[in-house]
Amino acid sequence: MAGITDPRPPLPEWILECYDLLCSHASQPDRGKDAVQVIEYDDATDVLLSDSELALEQRDVEYALTRLLERGYFYEVEDELRVTSPEEQC
Repeated sequence: MAGITDPRPPLPEWILECYDLLCSHASQPDRGKDAVQVIEYDDATDVLLSDSELALEQRDVEYALTRLLERGYFYEVEDELRVTSPEEQC
């Protein structure tokens, strides 16, 4: 995630809303100490496209997911989006 010393501007509010929504749909398959929340990439796309409040188009969803990955909110492993660290989980 962008830290205090990060020179980049903060993410737009609508992208942060996408993150919050995805976290609410993510699951935590392992309950161990190092377990992370996971959501399938295709499921994440479906969740964002179907949310009537966000009312996003496919290009918007792709852009939001790309920005969240670039900023480290998620990392991708075999078509799964995983929350970066347990301390930062939603």
